[in-house]
Amino acid sequence: MEAPRNLPAGIQSFEFLRTNNYLYVDKTAYIYRLVTKGKPYFLSRPRRFGKSLLLSTIEAYFQGKKELFDGLAIAGLEKKWMEYPVFHLDMNADKYRSMERLMNAIDKNLSTLEDKWGKVETERSPSTRLLGLIERAHKQSGQLVVVLIDEYDKPLLDTLHDQKLNEDIRDELQGFYGALKTADKHLRFIFLAGITKFPHVSVFSTLNQLTDISLKAPYAGICGITEEELLRNFQPELHALADNNGQTYEEAVTEMKKRYDGYHFARTSPDVYNPYSVLNVLNDGEYRNYWFKTGTPTALVKLVKQHGLPASNMERDVWARESDIEEFRVGQDNLIPFLYQSGYLTIKGYEKAFDTYQLGFPNQEVMYGFYENLLLQYAPASTTPEFIPQTFLKSLYAGDVDSFMNRIRSLFASIPYSKKNGGVRNEDFYQSVCFLLFKLLGQYAQIEQASAQGRADLVVTTLDTVYVFEFKMMNNGTAEDALKQIHEKGYAIPYAAGTRKVVKIGAEFSEKERTVSRWLIER
Repeated sequence: MEAPRNLPAGIQSFEFLRTNNYLYVDKTAYIYRLVTKGKPYFLSRPRRFGKSLLLSTIEAYFQGKKELFDGLAIAGLEKKWMEYPVFHLDMNADKYRSMERLMNAIDKNLSTLEDKWGKVETERSPSTRLLGLIERAHKQSGQLVVVLIDEYDKPLLDTLHDQKLNEDIRDELQGFYGALKTADKHLRFIFLAGITKFPHVSVFSTLNQLTDISLKAPYAGICGITEEELLRNFQPELHALADNNGQTYEEAVTEMKKRYDGYHFARTSPDVYNPYSVLNVLNDGEYRNYWFKTGTPTALVKLVKQHGLPASNMERDVWARESDIEEFRVGQDNLIPFLYQSGYLTIKGYEKAFDTYQLGFPNQEVMYGFYENLLLQYAPASTTPEFIPQTFLKSLYAGDVDSFMNRIRSLFASIPYSKKNGGVRNEDFYQSVCFLLFKLLGQYAQIEQASAQGRADLVVTTLDTVYVFEFKMMNNGTAEDALKQIHEKGYAIPYAAGTRKVVKIGAEFSEKERTVSRWLIER
């Protein structure tokens, strides 16, 4: 049996990866295209999508470390390896809770460069220090300078909740990044990477030739792992994953696609898998929500709830123009750019006639993780042990409908009372919570099955019984009306010819009790 190969989960240094026998998915053909086609670039990709490793690879290329690229695509493309001064600025090393932290982070980056290229006491501001460093490096080396900035937007993302601090940090970064415009004649190559494009940061206005490759088809696979790369590079690991989970190879590949694939970064884009999840699941041999759990998007899901973006729409009914997904403006009501750039939505289609993109969740990992966090915002009790979906469904598996309904009643009753809007929760509120609850239950059961005339609110199938649920919200109907709708719409018909019993449940919500108040069961 062959020894397991080293997979680079979490490794961001190209040199470390190549000198320590880690598997590398070759992205160097993209890099050769970049360095020969232009000079200043910007790339937006979600967190943990390989941006840092990409910049580290570009750094090694411009440092002339030819030996690290043996056997890779660029080795057959580049004929003249040269060494340039490389300024690799990493803005990801701190949490920016104050201006002092921003200034310390900038100072740390610049001090490291000043140790090599010299320090001039009259250069005191971050912008004058950076400009002076670039000029000296060019003069001393005789070569133009390469500037790589990793997570350029981290200070701005960390302070979205604090408008005044965000504005102060933005103003400071405008001067700092703006120095690159003044230094243009000393620069060979510029590459900025981050999650979000903030148009108010002057680097995008002063560097008017900056090429944004975030939505460019030739670079759609520059970060992440494409489907072709997965199947070509990870055959031993995919077979081992299948064996470890009692699956065939084909079943394992299908499971990987459902959970971790689905990203598209251009109108025409290959299927791109989340690299962090892929490498971790192949390392561990177990399917888990690796990427989503690396950082709980509490602030983001709060914004979704506050702005009233229907959760059900996020699967297939989000449409946006290119400008809407390219830039995020602080304080705007439109959250679509942030959701897209953060990786919670991706391109699912393009309507040429209207020049609009259809967006949706990329895969199950993102969808279920997002729904769990959003439900938490509506119903804090959903974090309790009583709500674990498997436990929640045990009542139905045991044939105890009343117990299942009482659990739903308890969940809604636990939602804290609010005096906003007179303490009344409207139909949208109940529908949102129901939708999130049922989708999460659907992670463990076949639910929301469609009939010829519609779709029942909830359908759960056990070994011997099919449960068909319909819920009526507040003043729109009673439990009797719900049962009547099940009959009139034929929700139970698809299951009538089978061997399982069919149980129909109609339920109603009470405005006064603020939870499920009544239900009727027809066996």
